[in-house]
Amino acid sequence: AYIIDIKRGRVEASTDLIKFGAFVAYFPQLVAGPIERAGHLLRQFDVPRRLTSEGVRSGAALFLWGMYKKVVIADNVAPMANRVFENPGAMTAGELLLGIVAFTFQILCDFSGYTDMARGLARIMGLDLMINFNIPYVSRTPSEFWERWHISLSSWLRDYLYIPLGGNRGGVLLTYRNLFLTMLLGGLWHGASWTFIAWGAFHGGILIIYRLLNVDRWLDTQPKQGLTAAVRDVGLVAIMFALTMFGWLLFRAPDMATVGAFISGMATAGGWADAPWGALAFYVTPLILVQAWQVWRNELEFIPRLPPFLRLNAVLFLVYSLVFLAPKAPSAFIYFDF
Repeated sequence: AYIIDIKRGRVEASTDLIKFGAFVAYFPQLVAGPIERAGHLLRQFDVPRRLTSEGVRSGAALFLWGMYKKVVIADNVAPMANRVFENPGAMTAGELLLGIVAFTFQILCDFSGYTDMARGLARIMGLDLMINFNIPYVSRTPSEFWERWHISLSSWLRDYLYIPLGGNRGGVLLTYRNLFLTMLLGGLWHGASWTFIAWGAFHGGILIIYRLLNVDRWLDTQPKQGLTAAVRDVGLVAIMFALTMFGWLLFRAPDMATVGAFISGMATAGGWADAPWGALAFYVTPLILVQAWQVWRNELEFIPRLPPFLRLNAVLFLVYSLVFLAPKAPSAFIYFDF
């Protein structure tokens, strides 16, 4: 991307080996992102970084929230998902659904938690990393989902794969081809497995279907406020969330036989009371409440925006949760595998 940006005239080649090395190997985001561009991060090494009280406070709050999502939520729901995915044939339909829902929240909190910790550390040191997650599970359409989920990767695929393939410049059929190939290769990027290829193909397929139906354009013409708009958006979010969960089934399953076992097992539609829904709700409810507040206030960083008394209690809640709810056997970050 750096070389291509130089070729396109978007950035100038760095002549400082130390600064360039810092850009390539900047440790907070090195392993799992966000995937920074030279035009954003490299140029920040050209100016003095200053340690400020505001940067330390907001960076520490962001790091704390990210650590809570990873340690308290992701690491505690991971065993629920693992148990189901390890032996889906022995599970009831309710347990299979719980496994998918658990992984849906695990991967969000695991990956966005890492991103928040990386961004928080960088901010403390006077550097700014790009936002990589923007409440993706409130997306109404696939295109909106990819504008909210792993933004640095989806924008990278757009700029360095989709647009060079032709983007939407070659007519309808070529646009659909380019969309599908981009998502297919995005799936293959995660690993040489049929499940990752199926995951990429699935997301490419629903992107094409929603574009064929002109859902995004239709939404642009509809009222944004009112009861009708709220009911419409809730319905679209529910559909997109269900599609996303099916995608995560493809992503998490070790092979296509496991996917088949899930589909056939859930067709029985029984055993809903067998699954530990209460335990799952215990861990994910704080996340849902916070994200509802973020949507309502249209602010991603909620702790610095709270009144002092509520801010203190929020910090104490996160710290005590980390101390008392951290599992004895933590899980490695999911995206360390990629």
